Amino acid sequence: MKVKAVRLHGARDLRLDEFELPEIRDDEILVKVISDSICMSTYKCAILGEAHKRVHDDVAEHPAIMGHEFAGDIVKVGKLHEGKFRPGMKFTLQPALNYKGTMWSPGYSYEFFGGDATYCIIPPEVMELGCLLEYKGRAYYEASLAEPMSCSIGAFNANYHTKMGVYHHEMGIKAGGKLAILAGAGPMGLGALTYALHRDVRPSMVVVTDLNQDRLDRAAALFPPEEAAKDGIELHFVNTAGMADAAAELRELTGGTGFDDVFCYAPVAAVVELASDVLGRDGCLNFFAGPTDTKFSAKMNFYDVHYNSTHVMGTTGGNTADMIESLELTAAHRINPAVMVTHIGGLDCAAETTLNLPKIPGGKKLIYTHISMPLTALTDLRAKGAEDPRFLALADIVDAHNGLWCPEAEEYLLAHWVEE
Repeated sequence: MKVKAVRLHGARDLRLDEFELPEIRDDEILVKVISDSICMSTYKCAILGEAHKRVHDDVAEHPAIMGHEFAGDIVKVGKLHEGKFRPGMKFTLQPALNYKGTMWSPGYSYEFFGGDATYCIIPPEVMELGCLLEYKGRAYYEASLAEPMSCSIGAFNANYHTKMGVYHHEMGIKAGGKLAILAGAGPMGLGALTYALHRDVRPSMVVVTDLNQDRLDRAAALFPPEEAAKDGIELHFVNTAGMADAAAELRELTGGTGFDDVFCYAPVAAVVELASDVLGRDGCLNFFAGPTDTKFSAKMNFYDVHYNSTHVMGTTGGNTADMIESLELTAAHRINPAVMVTHIGGLDCAAETTLNLPKIPGGKKLIYTHISMPLTALTDLRAKGAEDPRFLALADIVDAHNGLWCPEAEEYLLAHWVEE
């Protein structure tokens, strides 16, 4: 069958291709992709090409489909999987396969498997690892966003704390502790924030920092500190730009103790060093943001490592259990992944959007793969309504939901934009 997909042909070489998808084998599954959210990791893959650890060396001869945060409908099931999966079933998947020690993943490594496509083929290792998940929710975008949410969930679960004289790590953030999300007013930081405020094990304080006041204001509007206070959480949004001593001021917020858990959401040396400086005793620094520079480094206070038991770790991606937790919390309306989304668009804008991702302000860019639409900020929908009344209708729906993308908006989009 003929399909369209954004594929990687080499470094900075993304193309919207039309090509023939082969027939599935008995151990494969054919799916129709509906939504894919663009990850900064995909940008890193696009600019590095075959120099990226997940990209195969012959990508020029066998282009890789981009996108790994996707959801859709199962179309055809190979004979070996007919007992568990069926046509018409909604799906999402955990892309961090780690299959037999490899780093292969959809959106980086496969010629016929990825999210920036109209249709793709799910290979047998995904089912073997239990990474193909049935999705029973209403909106496809929530299933797409379960993957980036799972990354933050995995980070919270991977943090750890210790006790003096006992050689045992207590996994997870500290219950009732003090938590900081540095460079945290972007899409992934907001995902971490909604999880921090609504998970079972919660901190008593959350501080979100950023250098952009507009982003901080949007975050505060979405997560009013007075609402967090009702759940016993002291929430602060702090602009560290221009602070003479940001570490001292942040530590002052904690009453001088420093933070138990610090998440660093920017691969910037100054942010990493700030994270080190604000750690309290037994504080865990999670370096979440992956750099592209293989020699990236920053200072860390090793006096505190020795005498205050501070420690550093890094996480990338989540596992299947994290994905399931994300889907369950979303279905229960405890978290709202839509706080990450600021733009929507069709498959025809996915390549350009990916290559220019750091230059485009806002949060997550959500792609609907069967429509044609330029990348559009949710805040620009009403202005576009002057030329196309469909945008006006979308704007009304989004405004009725506190400016957030929502199931009603997705359903309107899928019903009123012509399928490619």
